[in-house]
Amino acid sequence: MVRLTDQWSAASAEGGLGTGGLPTEVRLAIAEIAGAAGAWCPALSPDGERVAYVTDRSGIPRLEVATRTQQTPPAVVSGAGEEVVSVAWSPDGERLAYLVSPGGSIRAELHVVRPDGTAHRLIAGADPLATVFAGGWTARPGHYVCSIAPGDGPDADVVLVDAESGAHRTLARGGFLTVTAVSVDERWVLARRGPRGHRHVVLADVRTGEQRRVLAPNAPGGAGSEDGRFGPDGRSVYVRAALPGPPGADRAGLVVVPLSQDGIPGDGRILLSRPDADLDGYAVRADGTVLAVWNAGGLTELWVHRLEDGAVLRAIELPEPVMPGWSLSADGTAVLAELTGPCTPRSLWWVPLAESARRVRLPSAPHRPNPDLLVTPVLHTYRAADGLELSGWLYTPPDVHGPNRTVISFHGGPEGQERPVYSPVAQSLVAAGLTVFAPNVRGSGGRGRAFMAADDGDAREASFEDVRATVEALVADRIALPGRIGSHGWSYGGFLTLVALTRWPDLFAAGISLAGMSDLRTFFAGTEPWMAAASVTEYGDPIIDREMLARISPMTSLERLTSPVLLAHGDRDTNVPVSESVQAHQALTALGAPSELLLLRGEGHTVVGRERLVELSERAVAWFDGWL
Repeated sequence: MVRLTDQWSAASAEGGLGTGGLPTEVRLAIAEIAGAAGAWCPALSPDGERVAYVTDRSGIPRLEVATRTQQTPPAVVSGAGEEVVSVAWSPDGERLAYLVSPGGSIRAELHVVRPDGTAHRLIAGADPLATVFAGGWTARPGHYVCSIAPGDGPDADVVLVDAESGAHRTLARGGFLTVTAVSVDERWVLARRGPRGHRHVVLADVRTGEQRRVLAPNAPGGAGSEDGRFGPDGRSVYVRAALPGPPGADRAGLVVVPLSQDGIPGDGRILLSRPDADLDGYAVRADGTVLAVWNAGGLTELWVHRLEDGAVLRAIELPEPVMPGWSLSADGTAVLAELTGPCTPRSLWWVPLAESARRVRLPSAPHRPNPDLLVTPVLHTYRAADGLELSGWLYTPPDVHGPNRTVISFHGGPEGQERPVYSPVAQSLVAAGLTVFAPNVRGSGGRGRAFMAADDGDAREASFEDVRATVEALVADRIALPGRIGSHGWSYGGFLTLVALTRWPDLFAAGISLAGMSDLRTFFAGTEPWMAAASVTEYGDPIIDREMLARISPMTSLERLTSPVLLAHGDRDTNVPVSESVQAHQALTALGAPSELLLLRGEGHTVVGRERLVELSERAVAWFDGWL
């Protein structure tokens, strides 16, 4: 690793760095780390020769098309200025459907385009209040099914869109529905229904509008299911669902449910389950096997199982530890994989599923940053105050061998999960000599249903104690220096950072809240209606639980905050409205507390512009060095 800490410490000792200019060596390192481009959301053409994907090599996410072996620059087929979210290739290979985030907002529009970039059309989401949720192409040429929320209420309907004419036909309505599959004859719809933490898959009859739960509430997996797919024979449904088990072993697995001719689900049978891993995704293959993507402690494991009984046939080795996205070839023999690791931004690989076959990184993938600038984190475990085992990923500068200035970085969600993926802000902080610890406190994903629900509603306040336990463990394990510990977080992690600074002001010397909520009451009032409705089971009801929401919101106790805080926010965020950071900054300024407000121009809830990401990383490094 390039040694930047000596130059950095010398520059800091001269004074004036604080939140100001950075040494040239550090600035260049951050520019390479945070400015590294990635490629994600791969979609493989039906013939297996062409690849569509999203990449930010131009500075913002665009849609590119290339062949698997193409050495020349790929073709950009999205419109100028369009911020692309995802892409799907039609079964006939004639069209690409892709979602666009207009102006960085949480809203999305549905566009279609030919693979050569012609015949571009906006076909859903033109209403400035509505938002489109991705679905997929049906078996009938030119038909794409998605979910659309009108924007003036909590519901979303399943809508069939004709890519040629732009005509819409509603297939299912009633409740917040996210479509997961449509039958070949377009008679039946599988959709996920319900708020966060309480979702279940329903089978909707397009002719009658009737909806039936695929899994009964008391059946295995009936407590919560996320994804349903029709089996190859059309007479069964495969459902990814949370399976029963003791805390920690209540993981997501695969249940197969028979269907009668009238669409009545029978008794489900557990096909795939692991007490140590969650099923992230799956695909039933024509050769009588099922490809399973397992999340085991944050690492991706790709296994091939026998469809008949779920027996493990073989594991597929991956060149990077995490696979966030993938596209199975039409013949089922290979996967176009989106892979990432702590030293590798998201990139695309060709992964054959045969034993001992060679994995190939696509030539069109962006260049990787200098590995000498990066470190590989290690998994660090510790105990909460009540004895519950917690863990997180520890990033340590190579020349540090004892207690060090440390930044604790909380993920969003709160159902998210820290995994060993490429983290520009964390790696930038480490390049400047700071230790970073990214924990998975209770409420995080990847540890089973009970662990993820352990901070819901009234339990949230008790879950805050994991923050203090994290600090105490890092100090006791001689990782962090008391008095030189910072807190950083994005979205819910930003909220948790403000909670930490107001509840334990003596434990933290500085903090950064990125797109975080400061008051859950104003969050509910200002976010998108569908997001507010979906979040009630997570945080509490904004009317019934108003007093509880006030009690746990940092905004009501900002007078306790004594450490400097940087409030960073995309100025077009409609998920956590930018007003959440603005109101906190105004209140802190009135109290005379040290705080700064950084508005990231043109960004939404997620910072996707590479120029802004570099800016944010520079500010984070300067902020924590100056105050820690």
